[in-house]
Amino acid sequence: MLKFPAYVSVWGALGRYAHVAFSLGVLVFLLIPILVVIPLSFNSEPYFTYPMAGVSLRWYEEFISRPEWRLALTNTLIVGISSTLLACVLGVLAALGLMHPRLKGGAVVRGLLLSPMIVPFIITAVGVYFAFSPLGLVNNLFGLVVAHAALGVPFVVVSVTATLAGFNENLTRAGRSLGASPLRVFMSVKLPLIAPGVISGGLFAFATSFDEVVVAIFLASGDQRTVPREMWSGVREQLSPTILAVATVLVVMSALLLISLELLRRRTERLRGIAG
Repeated sequence: MLKFPAYVSVWGALGRYAHVAFSLGVLVFLLIPILVVIPLSFNSEPYFTYPMAGVSLRWYEEFISRPEWRLALTNTLIVGISSTLLACVLGVLAALGLMHPRLKGGAVVRGLLLSPMIVPFIITAVGVYFAFSPLGLVNNLFGLVVAHAALGVPFVVVSVTATLAGFNENLTRAGRSLGASPLRVFMSVKLPLIAPGVISGGLFAFATSFDEVVVAIFLASGDQRTVPREMWSGVREQLSPTILAVATVLVVMSALLLISLELLRRRTERLRGIAG
């Protein structure tokens, strides 16, 4: 039951109730497709209809047992983890450069770094394909790792830049005054404090790589399919409830990522309070 202060008028209270009801309605409307898909992934029959004939884990077992799905999951994890690590390294370096007080044209550089978040994936995929073809980076996982890292760098840059905005540079000066090298100061002082921002950006980069299909279609060969590309092929060729099981796994992973990000956000606020 919602409680409002005594000084709130009747119309003000009604307006707030209406606002809450509308917000809940929008939330339910957005969640309905997910809430419909998840139960169907436990259907014992290969039909996308309600009521379900029974409950079974056969589609999850098929996801784990079928060679094409296992290969796709392996490729996805390899590409996702590798591209995330690469994106974190490049994103941290880029964020440190953007926050340097002597940098000129920072707005232009920032716009270029964040452009993969704005440009549609199909345009990025075509451009990457023509750029990587002469270099022999098409039809191999290394090229896909580099492309996904480029898509993940903007998320790392945004999160690390936001964390650096609240960083107390007096800590860096104190470390330097005690005789530590710039690298030692960064590893011992700055990196632990900006670690929540790095991890947050890395989680977004991993989620982007794990869910990306357009670039994978252009760069990966038939033996290097990822989970999203396998799902896309399954929808086009043969609609199977296994896709619903995979979609449920992706939803659970996304929920865990969001919970992790919320915990990291709270930790960042505590660290800012301590550093301040």
